[in-house]
Amino acid sequence: MAATVRRQRPRRLACWALMAVLLADLLALSDMLAVMSVDLGSESMKVAIVKPGVPMEIVLNKESRRKTPVTVTLKENERFFGDSAASMAIKNPKATLRYFQNLLGKQENNPHVALYRARFPEHELGFDPQRQTVYFQISPQLQFSPEEVLSMLLNYSRSLAEDFAEQPIKDAVITVPAFFNQAERRAVLQAARMAGLKVLQLINDNTATALSYGVFRRKDINSTAQNIMFYDMGAGSTVCTIVTYQTVKTKDAGMQPQLQIRGVGFDRTLGGLEMELRLREHLAGIFNEQRKGQRAKDVRENPRAMAKLLREANRLKTILSANADHMAQIEGLMDDVDFKAKVTRAEFEELCADLFERVPGPVQQALQSAEMKLDEIEQVILVGGATRVPKVQEVLLKAVGKEELGKNINADEAAAMGAVYQAAALSKAFKVKPFVVRDAAIYPILVEFTREVEEEPGVRSLKHNKRVLFCRMGPYPQRKVITFNRYNHDFNFHINYGDLGFLGPEDLRVFGSQNLTTVKLKGVGESFKKYPDYESKGIKAHFNLDESGVLSLDRVESVFETLVEDSPEEESTLTKLGNTISSLFGGGAAQDTKENGTDTVQEEEEGPAEGSKAEPGEQAEPREEAEAPTEDTSPPPPPEPKGDAAPEGEKAAEKDNGEKPEAQPSEKGEAGAEGVPPAPEEEKKQKPARKQRMVEEIGVELVVLDLPDLRQDELARSAQKLQDLTLRDLEKQEREKAANSLEAFIFETQDKLYQPEYQEVSTEEQREDISGRLHAASTWLEDEGFGATTVMLKEKLAELRKLCQGLFFRVEERKKWPERLSALDNLLNHSSMFLTGARLIPEMDQIFTEVEMTTLEKVINETWAWKNATVAEQAKLPATEKPVLLSKDIEAKMMALDREVQYLLNKAKFAKPRPRPKDKNGTRAEPPLNASASDQGDKVIPPAGQTEDAKPISEPEQETRSEPADSEPLELGGPAAESEQKEQPTGQKPTLKNDEL
Repeated sequence: MAATVRRQRPRRLACWALMAVLLADLLALSDMLAVMSVDLGSESMKVAIVKPGVPMEIVLNKESRRKTPVTVTLKENERFFGDSAASMAIKNPKATLRYFQNLLGKQENNPHVALYRARFPEHELGFDPQRQTVYFQISPQLQFSPEEVLSMLLNYSRSLAEDFAEQPIKDAVITVPAFFNQAERRAVLQAARMAGLKVLQLINDNTATALSYGVFRRKDINSTAQNIMFYDMGAGSTVCTIVTYQTVKTKDAGMQPQLQIRGVGFDRTLGGLEMELRLREHLAGIFNEQRKGQRAKDVRENPRAMAKLLREANRLKTILSANADHMAQIEGLMDDVDFKAKVTRAEFEELCADLFERVPGPVQQALQSAEMKLDEIEQVILVGGATRVPKVQEVLLKAVGKEELGKNINADEAAAMGAVYQAAALSKAFKVKPFVVRDAAIYPILVEFTREVEEEPGVRSLKHNKRVLFCRMGPYPQRKVITFNRYNHDFNFHINYGDLGFLGPEDLRVFGSQNLTTVKLKGVGESFKKYPDYESKGIKAHFNLDESGVLSLDRVESVFETLVEDSPEEESTLTKLGNTISSLFGGGAAQDTKENGTDTVQEEEEGPAEGSKAEPGEQAEPREEAEAPTEDTSPPPPPEPKGDAAPEGEKAAEKDNGEKPEAQPSEKGEAGAEGVPPAPEEEKKQKPARKQRMVEEIGVELVVLDLPDLRQDELARSAQKLQDLTLRDLEKQEREKAANSLEAFIFETQDKLYQPEYQEVSTEEQREDISGRLHAASTWLEDEGFGATTVMLKEKLAELRKLCQGLFFRVEERKKWPERLSALDNLLNHSSMFLTGARLIPEMDQIFTEVEMTTLEKVINETWAWKNATVAEQAKLPATEKPVLLSKDIEAKMMALDREVQYLLNKAKFAKPRPRPKDKNGTRAEPPLNASASDQGDKVIPPAGQTEDAKPISEPEQETRSEPADSEPLELGGPAAESEQKEQPTGQKPTLKNDEL
């Protein structure tokens, strides 16, 4: 048995070591598990995190507030963010940037750029000729693009999240307005890249709000579709969204809730900011009217005064939402003149009358895009801070025709909570309950190309073709393939937006360029020369509209096929086995794939006649071509409208079914399309030919037309510039921390010198010396501290601490003596009592050896002697000298004594009772007088011929197995250990335990 244990012990140790390594890896990995979400609003942002033990929590900023102003103040030597920057807007309005999201992805001629200049004339906007965009010119040395300013805010939000989570965070989900186009979304992604964030997804804020609403009402969602309208009016814009909730069957998780975006309507400039600007203009007019006869300047020409008026307008709008009137008051508005005026809610509603008329607009847009009626909407829920204005609610309630508006959602934090739930779902570190999200693309995208066609013999003309790539309100993420089957040479095609007729003239101007990208293909002709004997299956362009709503061209391939004859006799045994297994499982797999929405690639055959554009009703007959469907979790797109029917001569693929293998069977009749099992082996030998597919990669050159992205070197330069600013801020914070620590130490020590406990352990000369040094350091800090470096401040602090170290040490030791000495006395007394009790145990029951008890007695005596001698020696020393009785020595003595006592206690806990010796005459011991009948046992009647005094046959004694030296000990405090401490009654057979059998 011992040998077996010895052989198993190294294996056990190896297992425990492996488990320890895995546990260490998991603990190290847990430091990087947190993810965050940033809800970027026009006026404020909300940050939320998820980490182990903290599910979906809003992050508090440094002022302990749940939302942070989207404001940045940029000076020559410092930066301010959030509330600090908002307070700086009054002192330095030119260096304080806010409401700059409208400049993202916009060129200089965009109407929103002109609108920003009109709203905030104090900001100087420069022109970037390379990208045709604008940037903020703070000073001749300071200039930042809107992407760089946004990157600073994202980096600041990450610092808030890391401080709250107490661990580094890199993964994030960022919310963007649903009406952001491709250029605006790419600008946000570039800003996040500058900040070093890994963006898991750009989620539309209306989708995040709908997800938050559904997650907390999961039990109310069933197979019956529920249509909910969310009306979100924030500071800068308004978005109305129609969402359908219902449970759907998923492949992996069964029935799960799903939200689908059905319709979206928006107004880019309708929000609380425009109302505040109207109020600011009204207050400025009143102030000018009050000073009309004093020949004073126009208050509109003073940026500081206008910043004060905007802040007062914001406060006034909030108060008028709950009160009929209020008094606007600003102290020292301009030229030390105070301002005071009464504003009523009626005046406010009159100022914003045209804005309130625009409230129903997004509702009608959403209904039109969803092709629904108001009767189908079950509930209208308010989101956003501006919906708290009573007039907005009144107009909206009348527009939707409902009895009341839903207010059962947190209007400020819903988007942040939905985004952080999506972040946890996308992160591999968390497992959340599935919630299917089907977002919708607001702007359609199509592919355009031109080629020569021969309409009549000898007459060639150019034909312009269009392919709808992603239709309006189509679901995403989604992959699609466009096949060009009439080209054998290099050619170009264009990616543009589709029909934007649902946008008004002003929205179209704000939208910007409707042309996205020109794609130039190189190497098409070489691919045809490389495979002259193969049949061309066209040039396939693979497009991807990812989770962030950003379109990308993954790759372009030239595909060829040919028939290859294989000899059946050459098939190996493994090949035959593989074919057999494929035949067993092929049909079911194909059916399951088809049920989950992955169809075969649909292509269109070219007709006999060609026109310049596809006419309605002139759609070519489709032909399905099996192309090895693979699993695709993206939802199927809705059918395209007839008006956008694909023209003849090209193939439009509904979905990208993944990489195509080199050789792939695609004959009709094989298993996969209809689930029909393959033919028997005899029939296969009659059809030895199979199709072999060859794929050649085509070179792609992209020419971005809407807004050129930053080049890699420019992106790296901007990231480095922002990193330098961050390091400068950290160095400044470190210097301020060192200066504050030095100043606090000086004041605290000067105060301690007058306290009795410090005067008791120091002489007058020592206190005068310390006081003089502290006064000199304080004078140096006031005179030269502003120019001192962080190292100088830390050195000065270390010098003062070293000077006062002895004084502080003596005071601290005297504070610890009573507690430490009392604990030592208690331990000595209990140890002496334990030793006395151990010596009183009878010899036959003794479990301690004489050496063990002698060792404990020696330690007790030595500790008593040391304590008495040291206390006596300390009493002879003056209080101003270094003490000889140290708290660390007391703790060391206590640890040594406690170790000896614990050793004996553990031994007594697991000791087994010794077997009782039998009496010499062989009779059993008499039971006690108060023993019950069951304790005494039944009387045994001896058989015939045997007297009662005859000695019975004794059972063999049960030997107690001794544990091997290297065996594993029993678990401390386990049930086995407790049962062993129970003593068996005299004369009774001891109970056998599992480890004694």
